[in-house]
Amino acid sequence: MFLQLLANGLVAGSVIAIAAVGVSLVYEILRIVNFAHGDYLTFGAFVGVAANVRYGERMLVATIVAIVATALLALVLEFALWRPMRRRGAGFMSLFITSIGLALLLRHVLFLVAGAEPRSYAVDPFKVYVVGSVRLGGSQGAAIVVGAVAIVLVGLLLARTALGRKMRALADDRALASIAGVNVDRVVVYTWLLAGALAGLAGVLQGLVQASFTPNTGFQLLLPIFAAVVLGGIGSAYGALVGGLLLGVAMELSTWEELAGGVNPVYKPVVAFVLLIGVLLVRPQGLLGKERLL
Repeated sequence: MFLQLLANGLVAGSVIAIAAVGVSLVYEILRIVNFAHGDYLTFGAFVGVAANVRYGERMLVATIVAIVATALLALVLEFALWRPMRRRGAGFMSLFITSIGLALLLRHVLFLVAGAEPRSYAVDPFKVYVVGSVRLGGSQGAAIVVGAVAIVLVGLLLARTALGRKMRALADDRALASIAGVNVDRVVVYTWLLAGALAGLAGVLQGLVQASFTPNTGFQLLLPIFAAVVLGGIGSAYGALVGGLLLGVAMELSTWEELAGGVNPVYKPVVAFVLLIGVLLVRPQGLLGKERLL
């Protein structure tokens, strides 16, 4: 039972971690708390299901289409919304309120275009893989594998590539990075592309893991995503990855009957926030966050 719950936790945590790193990167570089990120995720899920079900593409092709489409959505919104607002001197709160409005707009556009009925990918929900005492559906196994690969690739991009170094430099000191020759606008474009691509991937994986999804799916996942960002350390992409995985595992293991009978699965999100509060009481900057003097 423990191993099964651990595997389920890795599935949930992989999706949260992939989405959370996009939120963290945008905040780290642009200081924007993008409340619409969950709806980017939902957009990716619906693009993927359209490619897979309506146009008969394989899941791999549908996933790539969803990733590209969501990255392009994030890029279009950067040029049409976020960049003009920054150039007009919009402050933190103005950008935050704008992101809430954008979230509502995207969600209702999806309701109008796609309808409220649940959607599902054309995959076999009864296909199960057995590894020892662990049983995983095909979608769950794919989520763990794809999530692990995506997490490793993101880590390598941030740590070993020129773009990753420029992102980290911009996050540490925007003015100094610009003086040092970093093309700020170009790095911002790549940041939105990466955040959008990760949201699209997370949306497809969440749609597969849940078996069905609606336009509200991203919004429902938004609080665990932000909890992962805060738990790992606000502004730390690596922390978001760790926080997402930790939250996913903690939520699933909390239902283990050996732990004082376990909690009702309905309260798994509550467990996530109890864990978050506990960690912040001991380490206010989060697991991998930096201490800041105000």
